[in-house]
Amino acid sequence: MTTDPPEDDGPLEIAVFGDLSDDDSSVAEHLLSVPPGEECTLYFDCPGGSAYRAVALLSLLRLREIQATGVVLGECSSAALWPFAACQRRIVTPYSVLLFHPIKWQSEEAVMFPEASEWARHFEDLEMSMDKLLAQFFPIDAQLLSEWMRPGRYVSGPEFAEAGLAELHDLAPPRSAQGRK
Repeated sequence: MTTDPPEDDGPLEIAVFGDLSDDDSSVAEHLLSVPPGEECTLYFDCPGGSAYRAVALLSLLRLREIQATGVVLGECSSAALWPFAACQRRIVTPYSVLLFHPIKWQSEEAVMFPEASEWARHFEDLEMSMDKLLAQFFPIDAQLLSEWMRPGRYVSGPEFAEAGLAELHDLAPPRSAQGRK
């Protein structure tokens, strides 16, 4: 049995909730369902995750020229900042929070000294290039980004909007609800 495709109800809406982990490809799969050059809306409530997953999502958005609107419903922190930065339009609320911090080094493997030494070299390069990439995509003054990143800072939605990096949506009740008592 075949069914007709659903009617076009506007841009695809994608939830970016929970960690951006290396074993979860659902956001990438949803982005791949957006035709190149088309629109989508990404809703963020994400504490972060893998730096590599963050760069992969940013790359997917840009290489496919997806016209994304990013909306921070709750938290958009750490690794989640990179795909949010790739959005052409960014929306925050007075209750949105964005945590900026340096990349955290984590290894759960027993490695020998030469490999650990190479990882340290790579990690330093990765951190510098990720900061530069984030500054380009938001765009944000490198000094302000540095102040937010080191040692790490929670930035409120209003502060983020005041920096010119997003639109602030005030979450006022709809007019129909304002008249009810």
